[in-house]
Amino acid sequence: MAAKKKTNPVRVLIVEDQDITTKLFETFLTASGRYLVAGTLKNADIAPAFCAKGGIDLILMDVYTELGASGLEAASQIRKDHPDIKIVIITSLPEVSYISRAKEAGVNSFWYKEAGESALLEICDRTMQGESVYPDESPALPLGLISSRELTARELDIIREVARGLTNNEIAERLYLSPNTVRDYVKDVLLKTGFHTRTELAVRARETGLVIPE
Repeated sequence: MAAKKKTNPVRVLIVEDQDITTKLFETFLTASGRYLVAGTLKNADIAPAFCAKGGIDLILMDVYTELGASGLEAASQIRKDHPDIKIVIITSLPEVSYISRAKEAGVNSFWYKEAGESALLEICDRTMQGESVYPDESPALPLGLISSRELTARELDIIREVARGLTNNEIAERLYLSPNTVRDYVKDVLLKTGFHTRTELAVRARETGLVIPE
C-alpha cells in the first residue's frame, strides 16, 4: 500500500492586539496539526508588508487593532497584492457596517469571536476549502425601546453620524441629504427608540457597539 502523502500545515498570520486572544488562537491552531502560526502582529498597518515577504496562506485579522489601525483597510490592500492569501476578519464588535465593508474589501470569511476550539477551526477549515463564510446579519442589539434590526440602513447611517457629534447640516453634507431630511430621520429614530435627545441616542449607540465612529 502506498504511503499517504503528508500535507504541509497551513501557515497562519494572526493580527490581533489582545495578547490573551492571540495565545488562545495559537494554542488551538497548533494543536490541530493542520495549521502553523507563522507570525503574530498587533497592528494591522504592518500586515501588508509582512505578507510581502511570503510564506502566509491564511490571515486571522481583527477589525480594530493597536493604535486604531484598521484590519479592514489592511485586508483590502492584501487582497489586491496577494489574492491567493485567504483572510478571515474576526471581531467581537457588533458594528453593523463591518460585514458589508468586509465583503467590499474582498475578504473571504467573517467571524464573530466565539469561545471554543471547534468554532475557530471550522471557520479556518471551510475558508481554506474555498468557502466564503459570513454570518447572515450582525447581532441584534437593544437600543431603547427597539432592537437594532428594526432600524433601516439609512437610519443606521444617521445614527452613526449623530454618534460622531455632527450637526444636521454636517450630516446632510456627508450623506448627500437635505438638512430637513436629516432632521426628520433623527426625529423618527428618537421616536422609535424612545430616547429624548440626540445625545442620549449617540451615547447608547456607542455604548452598545451598534455604531463605532472612526
